Amino acid sequence: MAASVFDSALYARLFPTGEAGRLFSDSAEIRAMMLVEGTLAKVQGAHGVIPEASAAFIARAALELPLDPGALAGATGANGVSVPGMVAAFRDAMQAPEHAQYLHWGATSQDIIDSGLMLRLRQVLALIEAGLGPVLQALADLAQAHADLPMAARTYGQHATPTSFGAVVAGWGAPLLALLRELPGLRADCLLVSLSGAAGTAAALGPAAARIRADLAAGLGLADPGRSWHSDRTPVLRIADWLTRAALALGKLGTDLTALAQSGIDEISLGAAGASSTMPQKQNPVVPSVLSALARQTAGQMAILQGAAIHQHQRDGAAWFTEWICLPQIVLGAASAVEIAGPLCQALAPRTEHMAAALAGGLDMIHAEALSFALARQMPRPEAQAAVKALCREAQDTATPLRDLVRRDWPGLDAEALFDPARQMGLAPAEARAFAASAHEFLKAKG
Repeated sequence: MAASVFDSALYARLFPTGEAGRLFSDSAEIRAMMLVEGTLAKVQGAHGVIPEASAAFIARAALELPLDPGALAGATGANGVSVPGMVAAFRDAMQAPEHAQYLHWGATSQDIIDSGLMLRLRQVLALIEAGLGPVLQALADLAQAHADLPMAARTYGQHATPTSFGAVVAGWGAPLLALLRELPGLRADCLLVSLSGAAGTAAALGPAAARIRADLAAGLGLADPGRSWHSDRTPVLRIADWLTRAALALGKLGTDLTALAQSGIDEISLGAAGASSTMPQKQNPVVPSVLSALARQTAGQMAILQGAAIHQHQRDGAAWFTEWICLPQIVLGAASAVEIAGPLCQALAPRTEHMAAALAGGLDMIHAEALSFALARQMPRPEAQAAVKALCREAQDTATPLRDLVRRDWPGLDAEALFDPARQMGLAPAEARAFAASAHEFLKAKG
């Protein structure tokens, strides 16, 4: 097995990462850092910090020159960061020492790495936003179409009360809608440029440091933090948290679908399923299981990342290295979940006959709560609960449907209404429609 399923040719179709996978490659990281270096030089040239001719030369070279990641491995291993080796290789490749001497002027390795990271995270957020659109559309359509379809709600794996399939779908989609609504604020607050120099003071950039940082932010399309955030990993944490919550929301979807597709329940059609190597009858819920696994993996990496956010003094090598290890797994875990969730959600369909059978079975026990409240209109609530518990025990002991016992003992009750699931769904249909309307409105506004 490969070190990571996201880098595996064997598992590439099981854990696909799409375009996001290419953003977290060595070449993409180097390209992003070179773009930062080129834009920094251009800005510094405009401010007179370095010669304008050198700035133009560096900016053009940053877009044109290729660097081999493998050739930087030795320097990275010795220095603990990739930037010194990259800068040296960049200067050599320029073949213009009179200009190359101004490359990386006044910046530190972390400025280049963090700014380059933010460029890639910006693209990741755009990709995941685009991928969640079809997921949300499919769930909104499903919730609207089945807002009034009764099914058994389950708590602790057991029948609880009737709900609607549309409301269950809304429960899958509502967290995704909330996440998409958060994105503008997340981008504005967390996609930050970094330009603070060796110890966060930007002393080497002189009195124009703040203006240079602001112009660098504008040139890269990032936000200006107005401060050094070398040891404050909040921007990275918040983006990683957003990605983790996206993976968790899809993991909830996957976990529920796995349960709803299991033998004896079979209330959902997944559209496609996996085969067993030895059992011909098996239709394994592969994609839902992948979503559950990705959610667990991403949440675990997030816990480590949070611990790594405590940096000692102005820079902490061990904490920073831990971030490098965890963050790509979080990004790719979320990206993979979104990549497979779209086709899955578009293929989902309820098995209405099985949902109806679940409601009709179980000796009508799913209606016990409704019965207790009906009796509470005639007696104190504790007595009503005790009476219903006694009827439930009798129903179980004698295998007699609860409705027959109610007709025997409480002939004045409207048994037809009491045991009609469509009349016991409460706010579920309204919540399904409200989610569908909100999601459709959001997607329409996004275009």
